[in-house]
Amino acid sequence: MIFPEHCKYVGMASSRPCGDVVYSLSRYLLHETDHGYELLEVTLDPGTKSIMRKVISSKVLATSEDVCCFREKVQLNDRALLVRLASKSGYRCTIFTGLDEHVTFVLDPDISGFLKIHVYDVIPPRPTLSASLKEMEAIGLFGELSVVFNHHIRDITLVPADIYPCRAAGYAQTLDADPLFGGERVAGCLTAKQFCAECYGTNFVLENICPLDQVKEEPFIARCCRAEREGIGIWNGKFGAIVHWGADPAKIARSVGELVNRWRKQ
Repeated sequence: MIFPEHCKYVGMASSRPCGDVVYSLSRYLLHETDHGYELLEVTLDPGTKSIMRKVISSKVLATSEDVCCFREKVQLNDRALLVRLASKSGYRCTIFTGLDEHVTFVLDPDISGFLKIHVYDVIPPRPTLSASLKEMEAIGLFGELSVVFNHHIRDITLVPADIYPCRAAGYAQTLDADPLFGGERVAGCLTAKQFCAECYGTNFVLENICPLDQVKEEPFIARCCRAEREGIGIWNGKFGAIVHWGADPAKIARSVGELVNRWRKQ
């Protein structure tokens, strides 16, 4: 796959206002022909430091028969999205126009080279970690990391229990508003277990709903209400990042960056 790291390396070659020279950062040219665009790889004259430089050699990477233009404008920094869209186009090369009118392309798309990060979260209420990652991915925040996210979202409403964590999720019987009388089945985590033991004793059954209990793949990122578990490391034999239940987007983004950096180093 060829997918330029930045649109500044891609030039449009529809006319020659300055003659047989191109912008100094250009590494690829989208050359307009009578039948559409063809993709060229160019080598520029290294002997000059001018803004516009002579092309000393060029190679056709894709002819117009192999190239298509995606009709809608897209967020160019969402690199995983562009590879997926290019894979569905049916052409070897797909040209994309960004929201800011910059242009790039994907040649011979292959998403397998992207690092897959497994996301573990729960609903209801809103799966904050999973939702935040999707929102940040959509604006291209993780573009330079070349990652994709595989979301594992557990629906707590399917857990057979008498008592659930809190009213915020819309449950009728919850630990934050209703007492235990003994023998209840409680959907909760280590924090819920400690709370129940301190307030009511041990006559209850815990159904563990902590996202960390779901972790089966690596690298992973999961959220947990235990602040002491935050950070990058090993959980149940799997390498990943744990962020606090209320982590803000900036904290989540930093955790993803550190996770990817440490995973690739090892």
